[in-house]
Amino acid sequence: MTTEASFFLKVYDVVRQIPEGKVTSYGAIAKFLGAPQSSRMVGWAMNAAHSLTDVPAHRVVNRKGMLTGKHHFGGATVMQQLLENEGIKIIENQIQDFEKHLWDPVKSLKGF
Repeated sequence: MTTEASFFLKVYDVVRQIPEGKVTSYGAIAKFLGAPQSSRMVGWAMNAAHSLTDVPAHRVVNRKGMLTGKHHFGGATVMQQLLENEGIKIIENQIQDFEKHLWDPVKSLKGF
């Protein structure tokens, strides 16, 4: 297995832990995995995750709470609909009350 594939699998393991109604950022996942400069690689992993039904990729957003990966969901509003179904309000691709919905794997997955 390549280093990239191994990293992607670690990203997916973290994303599977995000609770319903919560979101996290590419950077928070990268930081948790000990690679804080690898936010973009987390994004690449998320782009490749949409065929994996057990990875809730819609719960990963940018550091400002923007739905930057929405075009990978097979429809312009699919990501927003999935998040709204979990009780997250979104206006113009921006999560409202972002801090309230933010889940930090560094704090939540100690010893993971």
